Amino acid sequence: MYDHSSANIKLSPEHSPQSDESSFIARLLDSESHHMPHPDYLLLCQDSPIQLASRQDSINYILKVHAHYQFKPVTAFLSITYLDRFLSSHKLQESRGWTFQLVSVACLSIAAKMEEIYVPLLLDLQLDGDPTCRYVFEPKTVQRMELWVMATLNWRLRSVTPFDYLHYFISKLPSCKSDSIPVVQSLASNLILNTTRVIDFLGFPPSVIAAAAVISAAGDGEIFDERVNREMVRSCHQLMEEYLLDTCPAEDLKVTSIDPNAPPSPIGVLDAAACTSCDTHPENLASVSGSGSGAGGAEPENKRQRLSTSDVQEPQP
Repeated sequence: MYDHSSANIKLSPEHSPQSDESSFIARLLDSESHHMPHPDYLLLCQDSPIQLASRQDSINYILKVHAHYQFKPVTAFLSITYLDRFLSSHKLQESRGWTFQLVSVACLSIAAKMEEIYVPLLLDLQLDGDPTCRYVFEPKTVQRMELWVMATLNWRLRSVTPFDYLHYFISKLPSCKSDSIPVVQSLASNLILNTTRVIDFLGFPPSVIAAAAVISAAGDGEIFDERVNREMVRSCHQLMEEYLLDTCPAEDLKVTSIDPNAPPSPIGVLDAAACTSCDTHPENLASVSGSGSGAGGAEPENKRQRLSTSDVQEPQP
């Protein structure tokens, strides 16, 4: 006998793919605040030029390795998310420039294990990914730092990022044709990754960054979900229009050069909102980055310092 109740369940709106996707987005929105740096972290970075320069050096390293190994965009973004969450919980000694580099290697290694099929060896991640790196760490040193980072993050490694929202928001675009979806997604992904360059974007949650990136990439559109703060999306979109789109035009999704005279961000730029190059530093930070983070130029290969596990000490509770 035919079971009509079973058929009704299958056709019920509660079990439709659209409903499932909406429920998934709702869970992301509910949990994204648990995967962000502490609220005062943005102010901390803005008030500390050395912290700002050291963070920029870390991002430079991550993006260089990301480009060298052709990692997914989400891998680089996730690495920087781990970095910011860790730094918002621990203030590293700025006089020991190698600490920021060690944390950067550890965060990138963790993110690569989460997202990539092929993960380079820890030494390769340092030497091949960025030949200009000042310090080289033994694998056991990086592994110890990885444990410290993961413990600090309460083992919440499946972080919510703007990339988790991309497909959903693009699907809500009223005028987006199927053949233009890959272009919109590529440009939006590029914009999302480049938000790591500008300190101001730390003030926006992942959903807002994703919505603003899709609007910028598509060239038009409105807020796609009533649960996303409309005013924050407008502010984030305006910031992208002013500081990212000029260096990431739609007709050139992979920009390989930087205008050294690019304008700074309104509050403490991390870089000239550059797209893919990551070896430049803002002039107003160059004077402090050399003393605090080892950014004063490439070190000769024979002058690189090798650091061991004994150099890594967790702060006392």
